[in-house]
Amino acid sequence: MKRLILAMACSVLATTAMAAPKPCEELKAEIEAKIQAQGVTSYTLEIVDNLDAKDPSMVVGSCDNGTRKIVYQKNDD
Repeated sequence: MKRLILAMACSVLATTAMAAPKPCEELKAEIEAKIQAQGVTSYTLEIVDNLDAKDPSMVVGSCDNGTRKIVYQKNDD
């Protein structure tokens, strides 16, 4: 019984740690690395407040405890 309770507690703690919010600059850097790995060379990533993210299809991330969004826009070459 103690093992079951311990396993459940560890599971909850691991899930909470994985879902921890990231700072915007750190998340932006991770997204940039993924975009560049796909070979995209001309794009813009911008950190904006939630109210300034007008087009939901351009939002590629949420940061600072959900108060800001990272917006992606592919530029013409």
